[in-house]
Amino acid sequence: MPLLYEKRGHVGILTLSRPEARNAWCAEFHAGLQEQLPRLEDDSEIRCVVLTGDDKGGAFSAGADLKNPRTHTESSAAHFIEELPRRRRLSPIMMLADFAKPIVAAVNGYAIGIGCILTYCCDLIVASEQAEWRLPQVALGILPAQGGSSRAARWIGKGLAMRLALGFPLKADEAYRIGLAQWLVPHPELMAKAIEVAEHIASLPPLAARLAKESVNSGFEIPLGELANVDLYRFMALEQTEDKNEGHRAWRERRKPQFKGR
Repeated sequence: MPLLYEKRGHVGILTLSRPEARNAWCAEFHAGLQEQLPRLEDDSEIRCVVLTGDDKGGAFSAGADLKNPRTHTESSAAHFIEELPRRRRLSPIMMLADFAKPIVAAVNGYAIGIGCILTYCCDLIVASEQAEWRLPQVALGILPAQGGSSRAARWIGKGLAMRLALGFPLKADEAYRIGLAQWLVPHPELMAKAIEVAEHIASLPPLAARLAKESVNSGFEIPLGELANVDLYRFMALEQTEDKNEGHRAWRERRKPQFKGR
């Protein structure tokens, strides 16, 4: 299975691994995410996920596999429309975007096309100095699918997202400067930093971390006043948890809290 999985304490690590093809997208990646993401969501021991590319491939993901003659082809408009609900439900982009737990992207090289869009579906990005983002779809006569350009705009604003959508690359130092990447590290330090970030997240009360993610993401969809009201309900729900009591007790007793996700 080209999608590799490793469990390290409370952190799950998913690695796109087709090094012979620079980790270009394939059906096996799609199937792997369909299999692994629900398992990770149901595994109460996993509190944060890291998504990266196999470093042997020199890329996070080189995007669609254009050597495959079936790439970017549809048999008919009718078949596409009929399949659309299932495609949306099983889309790797939507599965990542809707994943309940925090996800950290460790971008180790080129993130092209769908590889680029996948990083926008994560919650935090740690970039190697070798990272580079590209959306080449327009030059191929198509466009970034499933809101690819709009997702970029939510991270970096309209102008920079438009620049990416029209084929201009974004290198690691600029990605860090404009806030797309929250950490920029020398290439050999990438995974250590990504795991450090993930372990910090995993050390937080799991329910609070999940609702914090939910709050930030839903803030793009609803008016701020309504979001403030919804956050009151999230706050009240967390007030009833054992982890909230443990966090307060540990602070008063000056000790490390032991969170259980309850």
